Amino acid sequence: MAASTELLPETTAHELVLTRLFDAPRPLVFKCWTDPLHAAMWWGPQGFTLEACQMDVRVGGAWRMGMRSPEGTRHVKSGIYKEVAPPSRLVFTFAWEDEAGQPKHPMLVEVTFAEEGSKTRLTMHHTNLESETARELHGKGWTSTMERLAAYLASGQMRD
Repeated sequence: MAASTELLPETTAHELVLTRLFDAPRPLVFKCWTDPLHAAMWWGPQGFTLEACQMDVRVGGAWRMGMRSPEGTRHVKSGIYKEVAPPSRLVFTFAWEDEAGQPKHPMLVEVTFAEEGSKTRLTMHHTNLESETARELHGKGWTSTMERLAAYLASGQMRD
């Protein structure tokens, strides 16, 4: 079992692929990604506080999350769900918003949830990153976020 998130070799400077094995059944891990009450408990890098979590999890539905860094800076991201296939796959757009609430550079995130016995292998493919620096920052952010998800699942607060 992988105890940490593994960054896989990128094919370009503008994409990120990571995988993690969670000690939880696939429907439960999928629910953590699609239920705003649960996503609010783990979403965002360690040290960040999620202040707003809106999710309309259906094809064409929107999502939006506002979080605050440990230094107090507010970051807002949003997108549209392109594919929702419980409990195996989510595809959504992702864009950071500017100060006026307008999405900036659009990206795409594909998340698959595969059963491995009673565990779940999550694979994320984040594409259309602006630069190698953006890929590195998103890799750190997603890795930290996956740590928070693993801790939330292990806490016993999450139920089927």
